[in-house]
Amino acid sequence: MDSGNLAWLITASALVLLMTPGVAFFYGGLVKAKSVVSMMMMSFGAMGLISVLWILYGFNMSAVESTWTFAGNPFADFGIGSLTSDDYVGALFGATFAIITVALISGAIADRAKFGAWMIFAGIWATLVYFPVAAWVWGGGWIFNLGTEMGFSTEVIDYAGGTAVHINAGAAALALALVLGKRIGFQKGIQKPHNVPLVLLGASLLWFGWFGFNGGAEGLGALGTEDSVVGLIVINTLGATAAAILGWLVVEKIKDGKATSVGAGSGAVAGLVAITPACANLTPGWALLLGVVAGAVCALAIELKWKLGYDDSLDVVGIHLVGGLIGTLYLGFLATDTGLFLGGGWEQLILQIIAAVGVLVYSFVVALILGFAINKTIGFRIKNEDELAGVDTVVHGEEGYLLDERV
Repeated sequence: MDSGNLAWLITASALVLLMTPGVAFFYGGLVKAKSVVSMMMMSFGAMGLISVLWILYGFNMSAVESTWTFAGNPFADFGIGSLTSDDYVGALFGATFAIITVALISGAIADRAKFGAWMIFAGIWATLVYFPVAAWVWGGGWIFNLGTEMGFSTEVIDYAGGTAVHINAGAAALALALVLGKRIGFQKGIQKPHNVPLVLLGASLLWFGWFGFNGGAEGLGALGTEDSVVGLIVINTLGATAAAILGWLVVEKIKDGKATSVGAGSGAVAGLVAITPACANLTPGWALLLGVVAGAVCALAIELKWKLGYDDSLDVVGIHLVGGLIGTLYLGFLATDTGLFLGGGWEQLILQIIAAVGVLVYSFVVALILGFAINKTIGFRIKNEDELAGVDTVVHGEEGYLLDERV
């Protein structure tokens, strides 16, 4: 990499790393006041643990030498001590993706999970699921080469992580929500965000960091060349997100009679999720349409938990799983040159479906088995009386807010 590429990739890595505290703020504002420390600690715990695992062996696992290899050899360069300077920066960028993918899952189990059990799950899930899936999607694995293997003229499109990040995390979140069961008093309208400004701060940090999330990979080579699409990526990241806010708010107004600030923040995240796989392969007009669709559909999808009876506390399934599916499958219809409606045939859509379903099923099954195993051994959920008392004081010995005037 030249100096410009190197500088941009380091900057993009910092932007993406900031997104995990953004998730912590976004999730933290949505939970009860007596759960905010616990909720934010799950994100910061992921930052600590996944960074270490990525350096020790995760980076090694995230690339493969042959299409049908499950993952790279974790011990090939244990501790990645023999990389070049450029490779280290690439490893940094990849680490930030691994961190936030794990942190996203935590929103499904807010208010009721043990921190230690969460950390065990996070480490094993990253090892068995995220690191291999990253190899499948970006590191030369079966999703990366699926089109060639099937004799197609195109390949799966997932520029920044619709499958590897959002479908992956959303499927695991659904599995953990089923394992841990419903919160005490679970019913529509009972659980309200305790700090709306915190939610909007988190959404803003996510949007800010997402320009690095989507545009960062250009620093690996194409930045500054005729082939660079970084301009298209950043304008699509802006447009789809803005349109998703409007789509969410319109549905919310029609459905509930009020357009809320939490809805605006949630709509922004839905748009960011949907544009992630598609940012480099849509014209700006089609990106706007994707944003509207994602915002509207995700606003409806978050209602599924009330109808189906699973307690996905902070709507990880409704926003990340559904939004990831929308963005990934949308490419099958409207990807530039290869989409079904834009000069391509059915090939792109078939590839997008196979990739999405493959990651969804694998992540869900592994997370379900792992969650049940942890729950049956050391226990994943805190006691009912501890949930009522507040996760923060019971698990961490801290409170998010000291309201005593004497303190």
